[in-house]
Amino acid sequence: MTEALWSGYQYAETDAGGWTTFWRLDPRGRDFALNDWTADPTRPEHRLWERAATPAGVRGVWTTAATSLRLEVRAAFGISKKIAPIDVLVDGQLNARCPLQEGEQEVVVELPGRPATVEIWLPQAGRIAVRGLALDGAAVASEGPRWVTYGSSITQAAGAAGPSETWPALVARARGWELRCLGLSGECHLDPVVARTIRDTPARLISLCLGVNIYGGATFGGRTLPGQVEQFIRTVRDGHPTTPIVVITALTVPDRDRTPNAAGLTLDDIRTCVELGARQDPGVRIIDGRTILSADEARALYTDGLHPGPEGYRVIAERLLTLLG
Repeated sequence: MTEALWSGYQYAETDAGGWTTFWRLDPRGRDFALNDWTADPTRPEHRLWERAATPAGVRGVWTTAATSLRLEVRAAFGISKKIAPIDVLVDGQLNARCPLQEGEQEVVVELPGRPATVEIWLPQAGRIAVRGLALDGAAVASEGPRWVTYGSSITQAAGAAGPSETWPALVARARGWELRCLGLSGECHLDPVVARTIRDTPARLISLCLGVNIYGGATFGGRTLPGQVEQFIRTVRDGHPTTPIVVITALTVPDRDRTPNAAGLTLDDIRTCVELGARQDPGVRIIDGRTILSADEARALYTDGLHPGPEGYRVIAERLLTLLG
């Protein structure tokens, strides 16, 4: 597997069997317990790093006249409850959506057999490794401006119909942007390793969707959250002195907007704290997440009171296409 043929990842790790995992955060030299401390050291969860090993937003692009492609895939649930499919696009249109099972398997997709641009989007849910890509043709380097977006499960978008239809993928495809997705389901807690990763990644646009995991985990209180947001953005800004940074506060969650969490903050309070911290950088643009979906739309589009379904992700993409510029 030639890692240079793929984009959207931070570090590619290939094991002795030739299986390549595309990490969205670089695990080398990291003490996982720093981010995933547990009272029982014999049962570590490594939740952040499990999410980082999910290749949400990772894709390869080729120009080819091949009649088919073959790719070996090793898939596992890990701590996820879902393994998403692989999407294969031809000239920007969905050509095949390939469901995956747990274990090793070979994906075979028929292609038109004429010169075409072929994209392979790896799953946005599950622990995934790949090897043995067989596809005649030349690789195409990503040439669009790079967009880095950080957020929660709503940014990872496991509930989208497929990896090319998450809201970040839909926005990136519409704008011709090279996507670097740091949607980390349940794990958007302003971790310093994420701030440093964004700081060190060249980008033309950075967006940070902050708040819903902090609310759910009662990660910070009103005294500490604004300062944590300020420091996270300051670290990012150290590597991007002129790059536009957009902060998106939590989307509407009707059942939680005015309900206090274990730290005594409602989701509305979290939005206020995030905005206060973000405004310490005068170059940051803030989008109030409540303007993306109304309460009635959220009730109709959320599958469990919090997470959108496929149509919800399409609506979010349509709204953010305009709001992100």
